[in-house]
Amino acid sequence: MVSKGPVTMFLCLLLGAFTRGASPQQAFRVEPDNITVLEGAVAVLQCVVDNPSGVVQWVKDGLLLGPDTNIPGFPRYSMTGDPSKGEHRLRIVGSRLADDGGYECQAGRSKDSPGIVSRTALLSVLVPPKTPIFKEYEVNSTVTWVAGVEYRVTCSSGDAKPAAEIFFSKGGSPLSDVSHQVHSGSSEKLSSTEAVLRVTPQSLDNRKRLVCAATNEAVSAPVVAGFTMNILFPPQPPTIEGYKRPEIKAGETLKLTCISLSGNPLATLQWLKNGKVVSTSWETEDARDASRSLLTLSIKPEDNGAQLRCEAMNQVSPLPLMASVTLRVVFLPTEVSILGSSSTPENKQISLSCSTTPSNPPVQLRWWLGWRELTTTEVTVTEAAHGGTVTVSNLTHMARREENGLPVTCEAFNEVVLFTRSASLPLSVQYPPQKVWIEAPPPDSRFRAGTKVRLTCFASGGNPAPRLIWIKDTKSLKEGTQVASGKIVSKELILTTSPSDNLAIYRCNVSNGGKSPALTAQTRLFVQFPPIDVKITTMAKEVRRGQTLTLTCITGSSNPFATLAWFKDTEKLKGVDLGQKPAEFGGLSTSGKVTLVASSSDNGQRVTCQAYSSVLAETVNTFYKLNILYPPEFSSEQPSMVQGVEHGAVELPLHVSANPRELSCSWSFRGKVLKPEGSPRHHLQAGGSLAIWNVSRADVGQYWARCQNAEGQNETHLHLDVHYAPSIRSLGDPVYVDLGATAELVCIADANPTPAGMFQWTWLGAEERSLEELELEPEASGAVGRLRIQEARRAQAGLYECRVDNGLPPPARGSARLIVRFKPEIEKGMGLGKVAMPGDRSSPAVLQCHAQGVPSVQFSWAKNGAALDPDNPRYTEHTWHEGAWHSSTLTIANVSAAHDYATFTCLASNALGTDRLDIQLLSTSSPDPPTGLKVVSITHNSATLEWIPGFDGGLPQRFRIRYRWPGAPSALYMDVFPAQTPAFTLTGLSPDTPYSIGVSAHNALGESAQGPSVTVTTAELPLEEPPVVDPEVPRTEAPVLPPALVGGLSALGALLLLSNATLLACLFRRRQAQAGVREEAKKRRKPSAGNDYSLGEAVNPAAWQTLLDSYSERSASSGGSSMGTWPGYMPGREYRPRLPPHPERAEGETDTSTTGPAAVPDSGFPARWLGLLAPHEYEDVMEPGVYEELGALHLQAPAPLCPGALPCQDYTGAYPWRGQSLAGSEDPLRIYDQVADMLPPGADEGLPFELKGELV
Repeated sequence: MVSKGPVTMFLCLLLGAFTRGASPQQAFRVEPDNITVLEGAVAVLQCVVDNPSGVVQWVKDGLLLGPDTNIPGFPRYSMTGDPSKGEHRLRIVGSRLADDGGYECQAGRSKDSPGIVSRTALLSVLVPPKTPIFKEYEVNSTVTWVAGVEYRVTCSSGDAKPAAEIFFSKGGSPLSDVSHQVHSGSSEKLSSTEAVLRVTPQSLDNRKRLVCAATNEAVSAPVVAGFTMNILFPPQPPTIEGYKRPEIKAGETLKLTCISLSGNPLATLQWLKNGKVVSTSWETEDARDASRSLLTLSIKPEDNGAQLRCEAMNQVSPLPLMASVTLRVVFLPTEVSILGSSSTPENKQISLSCSTTPSNPPVQLRWWLGWRELTTTEVTVTEAAHGGTVTVSNLTHMARREENGLPVTCEAFNEVVLFTRSASLPLSVQYPPQKVWIEAPPPDSRFRAGTKVRLTCFASGGNPAPRLIWIKDTKSLKEGTQVASGKIVSKELILTTSPSDNLAIYRCNVSNGGKSPALTAQTRLFVQFPPIDVKITTMAKEVRRGQTLTLTCITGSSNPFATLAWFKDTEKLKGVDLGQKPAEFGGLSTSGKVTLVASSSDNGQRVTCQAYSSVLAETVNTFYKLNILYPPEFSSEQPSMVQGVEHGAVELPLHVSANPRELSCSWSFRGKVLKPEGSPRHHLQAGGSLAIWNVSRADVGQYWARCQNAEGQNETHLHLDVHYAPSIRSLGDPVYVDLGATAELVCIADANPTPAGMFQWTWLGAEERSLEELELEPEASGAVGRLRIQEARRAQAGLYECRVDNGLPPPARGSARLIVRFKPEIEKGMGLGKVAMPGDRSSPAVLQCHAQGVPSVQFSWAKNGAALDPDNPRYTEHTWHEGAWHSSTLTIANVSAAHDYATFTCLASNALGTDRLDIQLLSTSSPDPPTGLKVVSITHNSATLEWIPGFDGGLPQRFRIRYRWPGAPSALYMDVFPAQTPAFTLTGLSPDTPYSIGVSAHNALGESAQGPSVTVTTAELPLEEPPVVDPEVPRTEAPVLPPALVGGLSALGALLLLSNATLLACLFRRRQAQAGVREEAKKRRKPSAGNDYSLGEAVNPAAWQTLLDSYSERSASSGGSSMGTWPGYMPGREYRPRLPPHPERAEGETDTSTTGPAAVPDSGFPARWLGLLAPHEYEDVMEPGVYEELGALHLQAPAPLCPGALPCQDYTGAYPWRGQSLAGSEDPLRIYDQVADMLPPGADEGLPFELKGELV
């Protein structure tokens, strides 16, 4: 930093030096003045220069701030104003204490004027004081002090400019006893102030706020902080309210309220009665600054003279403050009692004494008899507790009859307090009753037993009230309730009549305990009732089946007499009446008897004797349960047959009865007694039933049950029928039938039961076919089922299953094979009658003959009609037999055109006939055209085709699709992949467009004539798919392989594994002899010698042969099944590379793109179709130099032609067709694509066409 003095002097000298001779000179029109601003405010220092010619800038405390209007390093500083007018104000935003200092405005010298410097202007930044803080207390807290005690309060406010002034106030009133002290603040220009207050609070200061305020020039209002004072001071003495009268009556409720005003905290109150605490509850009223306690007392006589005191105090009270009252209680006698007896015989004297409980003041007593006052009394008064008195009065009086029942009353009264209370006793004058009578039904009344009868006895007079007693004959009765009504007393007896009431005398006796004799009255009842009971007796102790039994019935007493009737269950028996005789209760007893012959069915039955009263229409019954002894008898419900299920459990029920019931039963089967004890299968159940576990068909038969008891024995039999699941006893296998003859398959089952529909026949061929489709007739009769075959056909041959199900699991199954015998039929078809091989004696030829026939077929061969010599070493025959198929292979060694080009005949023979096939052995040639082209399915953008391959000319053949649509300039070609597959799905077609499609074949020697063609029209575009504007370039799609071919591929995979060892050996050998590669390639040119034209191939042979032709041996058959294995290369049916179509050219036409300089030699393709490839990832296993010599093989596709012969432009990458977006078609990238991509250029150069690895 530059010092302000030297700089100023230097500038002045410069100014003087340049002012001489200068015109006009720059000068200050307005110089900056001293200003004061608040912290955070905007400060503006004025500076206006006339005729400015030099650089104008500001200086702060000697530091040049620079001429830039946005002063660097000082983001809050800027120069404002119009420089053209000389305005250069310094504007400071958000002023801080650091901005406090001296500022000068300088104009630097120029050519015309020396530099000038303004006077120094001081910028003073005022800083407001901080919020005050208390040293001893927290701001905004509540501080508790005690009134009258001096306290010290320290308040400070720091970092202010200028120093803050501090003052105190209490409740808004200023306080003067304050001392101040100023200290330096947190920085040089700041100050802190501390003030100390000494204060002695009073009770009036309670809840007031003590405030510390700090102020200086920077604030318009003081900055304050404070706290609330909580001043503790004692309460005022309490007062008692609620006791206004000098006296209070006992029994009243006295409510006293003790109130203590003021005090902080408010006073706690408690009540004491005679020095003992009786209440410590109180409540406070903050609004009134009062404590209040309510004491509620129920005044009792013992409270007379009691002192009640209320005490008030708080935590600063030195002693309790008190107020008290003394109670004066007026209480009257709570009870008036009379002692002595008020009962006496007439004309006798009674003595009674009356006394009161204590009272204040005393009371007087007087006697009353009814409403008449008695004066023959004597009164005394004595002192009692709690200041009360007791009054006693004695009475004597002569009792008379007419005074009976009058009350004798003792009355206590006090006329001063208007009090009266009394006690009474009834005067009882004793004398005997006067009269007695009975209210009863008329004497001639007759009552049915069970009828309710009311008898009432009345008595009048007498004191005490007479006691009424009912007596039946000589027995006292307790029934009835005595009722008094005035001088009449009654007792009612309600009877429910019974036989014992007949002719009974009911008497009522009346007395009141005196010495006089009892008064009495009586009445008699007449009751009709049925027999009291009925009993049956017999003289026989035991009764057996067939014996005679006599039963006698005797009734109890009845009024009138009853008649008897006999019943056995519901059957009425004829009995003998034995007459009547007198019985108890004045009734008659009737007797009778009945005789019956016992049978076993009577055992347990009841013989009922019925006694009937015709007058009462009531019957009384009793019964005798017959106990007839008899030997075991079997019920009519005893079953004769029981069914069970084999391996289950069955119970042979036994419904047997006997008396006595203790019987024993045994079972026998086929003459042998069964012993259930310890037997695992036979178990004797309760009641004699036999349970058989794990039943088998051997248990079928007659079972005998024999039971016996003490009376004898008996037996019965049951037949057990066991049901069991079916099994097949006999099923003829195999069954032979000649073609067109009749046969039947017979299935004999063992089952029980044998329901209809038990037999079911099923054909077990590879395809699911019903018996109706096979025209077979199933029949069944009992346990024999037949399947009849009429006019047998070869399609009916095969394995048949006989299923027997009678409802019991599991069903039985058996199979039998139907063999239809027929004469041999040799497989004949397109290409099977020709075999082509070179006639240079270098290769063998294999002729194959396949035939069907049953029984076994024998083969023989002939050449040009002459049988072949089996001993000729040039001819070798091998024969295979598999089911109805038979094959014979004739191998001709070293085929010679001169000797072996001929017609060979295969003869197939068995016992039923012979068939023949002529096979021409020819030289290799171009293939025959395919036949039978047909459309299998069609969509809006694809068509699936199938055809029949022709003779391949002895070399592997390939197929090519030719298609064209109306308006196309030429036809397009699509090579089929896999190459020898006779089916193909042509994709990328346009919706609703007609196409002409044909197929041809070609091999290494040429192309066949154009095969058949078809015309198809694609379907319309589905609504949910976007419309296709132009036909897209089709892509190949391998058809789904048939199941038979899948099986062949499985066998092929096994052969591949076996060839691994051979492949590795070849690899090693090829590395040792690189020159052998070309020789091996020449050998590969030799055509196939077989005529096995199998249609199923797992992969494109050309594709995998490109990689493996140096390491594997190809099959001589055009459908060869010998493939080498290559690490990481797994050819399969899903391999579907994109193949470009080939535009059609007219015959002889030359495409300059394939013959010009850009064309690749010997490739037949333009150079633009070829691409450079990355090194093959299998480089480590291939033989060096093999692929380098083969030349460029793998081709990039040309731009496919869309309708109108215009190339489609949607291509990307080295293989443009992978980038196509074909509507409705899939384009999966598979792991096999990389194998094709990485083939080295020229890999197949020099190889014949059929051996090149071209992916077509």
